[in-house]
Amino acid sequence: MNTFIRVVEIWVPSNDRTYLEYSGGLHGSASRFGAASQARCFGRGEGLPGQAWEQEKPIVLKQFDGSYFQRTKAAHAEGLTCGIALPIFAGDFLMAVLVMFCGDDDAHAGAIELWHNDPAKTSDMNLVDGYYGSMSEAFELISRSVSFRRGNGLPGVAWELDGPVFMEDLGKGDRFLRADTAVKVGVNRGFAFPCATPKDEHYVMAFLSALGTPIARRCEFWEPDAEIPGLHCVGGFCEVEGRVDATPDMRLEAGQGTIGKLMLTGVPAVTEHAASEPAGIGASALRAGLTSLLAIPILRDGQLTAAVALYF
Repeated sequence: MNTFIRVVEIWVPSNDRTYLEYSGGLHGSASRFGAASQARCFGRGEGLPGQAWEQEKPIVLKQFDGSYFQRTKAAHAEGLTCGIALPIFAGDFLMAVLVMFCGDDDAHAGAIELWHNDPAKTSDMNLVDGYYGSMSEAFELISRSVSFRRGNGLPGVAWELDGPVFMEDLGKGDRFLRADTAVKVGVNRGFAFPCATPKDEHYVMAFLSALGTPIARRCEFWEPDAEIPGLHCVGGFCEVEGRVDATPDMRLEAGQGTIGKLMLTGVPAVTEHAASEPAGIGASALRAGLTSLLAIPILRDGQLTAAVALYF
């Protein structure tokens, strides 16, 4: 099963904080692009990672040609045409920049959206930009015309909770306000999470999955557990096994496994050996045929408040 996200990279500040250097990634079959990335570094404002650092906000770059993107030829050679950069801030301090790449062929349907609220200007959350793969223009046009109050719709719920939210079936219930159009274009699942920035503004990244190309093959949400101390899984969804329910064995001590590392570092982490993960994670990944894992920290005031785990 192909996923909407094709490549993942993590960029972290150098020791003297003058540039971003490659820290890890998942490149799948795009090995040549991965080799080109590992040899690079980006100053503030340079390339996609550097722009996210400079602008201090998430970025959706839908086209590489004619932009500041510096690896266009290598990306196009692997069928990559869109990049999403997510800076991870602990207060004013940049921890890392997470970059995700998607393709643009007929087989890739789904969407990644960036929503924004500036409380000095409005009480609504509006679309900054989005990448919609091979979906029809109708869904994008509707998305650009709607706005959300806190607690309404997928972006608004993530904004209100100040944490990740998952909707298994967007066509059921009234929480997803674009349900009718989503069903028509084949979008069935969605999840979103807030993105902390140094500014007094609110950003939410929303991911909408189509049946044939889910954003990831499995997503999980983890929260701090004061009893360990560490993290415990609070749920998720797997395209192979269905709903992921929290179980007593899905607990991680701080620093344990790829997801547990987030409590110590606040930096996204990856592994290409998901079957080796502890606390029942590896066994579940092996059973579902999942090979790699991306763990994303959700920070508030410099503290880890939640974690999103995406499996490929």
